[in-house]
Amino acid sequence: MENVVKVERQSSERVHRVVRWWLMIGLVMVFFQVFIGGVTRLTDSGLSITEWAVIQGTLPPMNAEEWSVAFEKYKISAKRQYESLHGDMTMSEFKVIFFWEYFHRLWARLMGFVFIIPFFFFLFKKWMPRWLLRRLGVVILLASAAATFGWIMVASGLNEDNRTWVSAYKLMTHLGIATLLFGYLFWTWLRTHQTDDFVENNPGLKRFAWMTTGVLGIQILLGGLMAGMRAGLIHPYFPFFVEGERFLGALSSSGVGLDNLINYEQAVAPKAWVQVFHRSTAYLLTGLIILLVIRVGKSAIISEKLRKAKVLLITLLVTQFSLGILTVINCFGKVPVVYASLHQVVALLLLINMLYICYQFSSSRTVVK
Repeated sequence: MENVVKVERQSSERVHRVVRWWLMIGLVMVFFQVFIGGVTRLTDSGLSITEWAVIQGTLPPMNAEEWSVAFEKYKISAKRQYESLHGDMTMSEFKVIFFWEYFHRLWARLMGFVFIIPFFFFLFKKWMPRWLLRRLGVVILLASAAATFGWIMVASGLNEDNRTWVSAYKLMTHLGIATLLFGYLFWTWLRTHQTDDFVENNPGLKRFAWMTTGVLGIQILLGGLMAGMRAGLIHPYFPFFVEGERFLGALSSSGVGLDNLINYEQAVAPKAWVQVFHRSTAYLLTGLIILLVIRVGKSAIISEKLRKAKVLLITLLVTQFSLGILTVINCFGKVPVVYASLHQVVALLLLINMLYICYQFSSSRTVVK
């Protein structure tokens, strides 16, 4: 039976410096993968590749005949999207949307190589302690789940007469798994990077920080649902009361029964309510973060790391709130790619900022030998 030993500080010598850099590179790659995935979704590129060919799909079409075959497959398998949005699409325009989906998948393959080759090398060199190996096992499971659910998400929009895009619920799940992977990998890197200078004896503030992080996680999921349903198009005004009667009409225009929730493309009310939940949670999250910053500032026991983190947190909050407004008020006919993409990636930066703050209260480590 394994012995569990509680230690106050985990020695930095336990994890080799090269391993820490490798974890950071992986974290950055996951960050950009989520960004590329967001652009892929916003440019309606996700259905342009109609097969999940892990090996054969490494290379794009190499000649005019292969491009013609790929285009025809898109016209057939994503028929509703093609006829609704891209009926007059040229081959050069198809290559643009194909690029984003191909780039998204290629980046995922590259992440696999960046992870697996150094992993076996570090394993051979015995540079990774047992606790890190266990956490990396979870990382592998989460990455595999994200990749698998990515294809399940894409398949939900292929050969589907009732759907122009992929399922919003499956997109939200795919984003949720990717976000969980990103946060878990960041926490793993933190455990190898910071081994002392923790804030002790403040359980109330710690609980509040974790609660705020939980609300942020819910908000990210709601953002995925907003994106999947194109819910921003329902009321592209800020604040709510601008064109308020119009919005109230949208909220009550159709029921939110099971049929409308499943086949939401033809219904207005479910999308309007999703927008209400997302925008209302944004206000709640803003209030919680401001209160957290105030409580940190008033705390008698605070580290320099925590002081810097709270300044960055306010900066990111203002940036994120502003990007949210810019995204909403530019949702006339189409979701703005630039603002919406930035809104998504700043949410990830907010997440790791919150996790960093939560980590500052972790003054002890449980190490299994």
